[in-house]
Amino acid sequence: MPRKICVVVNSRANYGRIKSVMRAIQEHPDLELQTIVGASALLYRFGHAVDIIRADGFEPSATVYSIVEGENPTTMAKSTGMAIMDLSTQFENLAPDVVLTVADRFETIATAIAASYMNIPVAHTQGGEVTGSIDESVRHAVSKLAHLHFPATDLAKDYLLRMGEEPVRVHMTGCPAIDLIADLDLSLPDDLFESNKGVGATLDTNQPYLVVLQHPVTTEFGQGFQQIQETLAAVLALDMQTAWLWPNVDAGSDDVSKGLRLHRERVGDGKLHFYRNFSPEDYARLIANAACLIGNSSSGLREGAYLGTPTVNVGTRQSDREHGANVVHAAYDRADIEAKARAQIAHGTFDQSKLFGDGSAGRKIADILATTEINVQKRLTYGSE
Repeated sequence: MPRKICVVVNSRANYGRIKSVMRAIQEHPDLELQTIVGASALLYRFGHAVDIIRADGFEPSATVYSIVEGENPTTMAKSTGMAIMDLSTQFENLAPDVVLTVADRFETIATAIAASYMNIPVAHTQGGEVTGSIDESVRHAVSKLAHLHFPATDLAKDYLLRMGEEPVRVHMTGCPAIDLIADLDLSLPDDLFESNKGVGATLDTNQPYLVVLQHPVTTEFGQGFQQIQETLAAVLALDMQTAWLWPNVDAGSDDVSKGLRLHRERVGDGKLHFYRNFSPEDYARLIANAACLIGNSSSGLREGAYLGTPTVNVGTRQSDREHGANVVHAAYDRADIEAKARAQIAHGTFDQSKLFGDGSAGRKIADILATTEINVQKRLTYGSE
């Protein structure tokens, strides 16, 4: 009997960082893929990523609607509780042998709590990484609940071992996000900007452009409106056509979105075009050809390292994450952001870094999931024992 692997997908970024593993599981003779799609991946205003998931040939085994409106700390906590309840029901119905969850979102910890309490082994990608905000706390909490770890870097693997995780459970595979771009034709389709719709100025693929993606920082709730004003001012001063993606569902999202909406109402679009979502492949093409990526998405540090994309990381959301030479950090200050973006644009594309992997993570993870015996009884251990 094939081992049933249930992958839980909760957001547009979440999907891009697990798609290659889903494909490898789907194609593996000893594995059966189950897919649960939930949270913002089901919501239109956050890109309705479920459409892309289905178009890629992954029909959901179940869907879980768990997002409580409001995008504040209270609704995040309530959404986590809702997800635990609904995921528990779906796990009972699907009876997976392993549940695979991604990274550090509040939906991720809901997945890990539900599965681990039900004695279903939890496999976790991107554990052991250091960043900041509530995401780091969630990531490490999920690591302690998980029974199998797939870190993306050697340092992350070392941190997991230093956290007391048993070495036999920790497998350094690299990040599955790199798999999507390792063999992808990264040339920019002429209709990339039009085919992904959105609203705003008409963008020209033959001219230099910026990409901006800035999410709220949950531990700085209430500051998002002012923070996005600084980034907006810097981008306007750069005076380049810009593909701007709307923020994710985390607490403070409404503050960031409000800042963008007010700008459009008062000033107009200018050279800005706003997008809800791109497919993982189109997003890779978008940032691979950008003059600069500005904001606080981990894609600038992770995929951007492999692509050599000039990146300005704004604020604290990714301040301590490993990164390549393509990244510089800026404060929430328009002058600082502008100056560093100009320098990055002048530098141009950086050399490729394989810090986060070489494009083989999906296959490695599928093979480990198929062959590894997993004990749900964990113990704290250290290398000296």
